[in-house]
Amino acid sequence: MLLVLAMAAGLWAIGWIMGAPKSARWAMIALLYMAVVGVQIGFPVEHPLVIATGGSLAMWLLLGGAVALVLAYSSMLQRLRRRADANQAVQGQEDNAQALFSDTELNRYARHIVLREVGGLGQKKLKDAKVLVVGAGGLGSPVLLYLAAAGVGRIGVVDDDVVDNSNLQRQVIHKDAAIGTPKVLSAAEAMVAQNPYVEVVPYPRRLTVEDAEEIIGEYDLVLDGTDNFDTRYLVNEICVAQGKPLISGALSQWEGQLSVFDPANGAPCYQCIFPQAPAPGMAPSCAEAGVIGPLPGVVGTMMAAEAIKVITGAGAALRGEMMIYDALWGETRKIGLKPRAACPVCGTGKS
Repeated sequence: MLLVLAMAAGLWAIGWIMGAPKSARWAMIALLYMAVVGVQIGFPVEHPLVIATGGSLAMWLLLGGAVALVLAYSSMLQRLRRRADANQAVQGQEDNAQALFSDTELNRYARHIVLREVGGLGQKKLKDAKVLVVGAGGLGSPVLLYLAAAGVGRIGVVDDDVVDNSNLQRQVIHKDAAIGTPKVLSAAEAMVAQNPYVEVVPYPRRLTVEDAEEIIGEYDLVLDGTDNFDTRYLVNEICVAQGKPLISGALSQWEGQLSVFDPANGAPCYQCIFPQAPAPGMAPSCAEAGVIGPLPGVVGTMMAAEAIKVITGAGAALRGEMMIYDALWGETRKIGLKPRAACPVCGTGKS
């Protein structure tokens, strides 16, 4: 037995001199142990090798079991220590995050903070986030209200339209008294009334090629709820160029859809899925085809939820998927989306 222990010590010393990691040295000793056990099992009791290596299989099995228990106990202690260190680090981040909020804000966002997937750190990410919402109409109304309520620190809103009486059937962010005023100002007033701790930046105009790049460049995430394809393609092109995720929603009568277009993270862009605008009359507007009032609220709220997930990293955002909601029949389904290799915006077809 002393011979075997001396050989084990020699292997350890050789490994140490050669700079081998501990795992490699333990592996060499384990091979030596297996060889000794093999000798004890495979050779007669009176064989010189059996005698030289202790002459007792039971002794080596007991020794191996004891070492295995010690190593398992040590490994368990290391795992517990790493877990405790990780929990302590997370707790430190949570404490630092919560220190940035006033008591009123902590109370306001308490239902977020107690969520495991959000917590204080996620709420800090929301407070630090800068989100641009293009369109303050049917989809923009719930998006803007819920992002403000969630505590997104800076929210930009772009729209060149004014509040009309016909909007109020579904655009719940606007009030009757706001008829005739710019939608971005009406929306900003409602958002600040909902949450005075957020900053709202109104842009009372339509995005154009001249200013879209500059405006979008000031934000981390874009949500598009517009009803015209020119703006949709422009927003998508700028988002792809700047590597920013785009959450897009659309409505038609009783049905709505949304997706997270994010080529920087392996998802397709908007133009991968809709290569060109439909022919005139093929995609009538809400004014032409009608839309059930609560539908924009459902889809817009889903868009806001996706935005919170993208910002905080909670769950799985709708990257590479499209959610379709049919309000008439109460059905929801998802379809998979893939990047288009020849896409002129994010694929090989781009100039």
